[in-house]
Amino acid sequence: MKKGNKYGLHRVVEPSDVLPQPAQKIDNTMELYDNEILIDVEVLNIDSASFTQIKEEVGENEEKIKEKMMEIVNKRGKHHNPVTGSGGMLIGTVQEIGDKLVDRDLKVGDRIATLVSLSLTPLKIDKIKKVHKDIDQVEVEAKAILFESGIYAKLPSDMKDTLSLAVLDVAGAAAQTAKLVKPGDDVLIIGAGGKSGLICLHEAKKRAGVTGTVIGMGHSDSSCQRIKELGVADIVLQGDATKPVETMELLKKENNGKLADVVINNVNISDTEMASILSTKDQGTIYFFSMATSFTKAALGAEGVGKDVNMIIGNGYTEGHAQISLEILRENKKLREIFERLYT
Repeated sequence: MKKGNKYGLHRVVEPSDVLPQPAQKIDNTMELYDNEILIDVEVLNIDSASFTQIKEEVGENEEKIKEKMMEIVNKRGKHHNPVTGSGGMLIGTVQEIGDKLVDRDLKVGDRIATLVSLSLTPLKIDKIKKVHKDIDQVEVEAKAILFESGIYAKLPSDMKDTLSLAVLDVAGAAAQTAKLVKPGDDVLIIGAGGKSGLICLHEAKKRAGVTGTVIGMGHSDSSCQRIKELGVADIVLQGDATKPVETMELLKKENNGKLADVVINNVNISDTEMASILSTKDQGTIYFFSMATSFTKAALGAEGVGKDVNMIIGNGYTEGHAQISLEILRENKKLREIFERLYT
């Protein structure tokens, strides 16, 4: 086997001096290097911001969505949305393991979910079999490569694959929430009715405790209904997070005039940065989990309104995040019921 670079530099085609994620094109031939894992892919879970953008561009027609996805992969060697810059993740079966990695706790035939973005994962799709537009998942006949530095989780035996994939796709959100929220905090979760939002609601309430206040904000009636159904939000707001002043005033009205200590942004559309910033107390913290976030807008916007806030990029990885998120579904029966209804 040919020797590969730990971070996948040997797969970069252009430009030649960057890592696989920002690269415009990577090599998606499925000949294995000594430090790679070959995966027989079954399902792609497309990042929510990316899938939303694709549907906005080509419409709801399933064949058009398939064509767009194939176009992206054929051009770039990976599913790296050129507009949002995001990808997603996958589940599949380990087909081959490079010589350098044979001592890992992994064997051929294991079923895994990759915990690194499709925007850096060499991917070759032979056929897109089915597009599940309501849950951002796509059934495929495909192969993918996981680099030596890539992380993964073995699929649990007590959950359906589609449920595991939905949870693991947003695993970083809950784990980061656990680190950021302290007892007594006022926590605003924007986009609280979606996958990452619901799981963050659970973790925020667990960490803020009885002395804290957890506020869940959704846009649609169905989103707000899911927030209420989960039953952990102290306050439920319905509003448009692309309208920053309205969002701030709505929060203050319903939260006794107070802004939030921690704001967690989980939305899948653009232009919600300022709603997050205006809704946060000075010296408070904003966690932008959303891949629709423009960090230029956030940085310059905060400066423009004179807000001294701590803004955290939504790193999808935190140590132990997969185990934390799967365990949340095991301990919260209502949350699991909602996820099973939506994603299985």
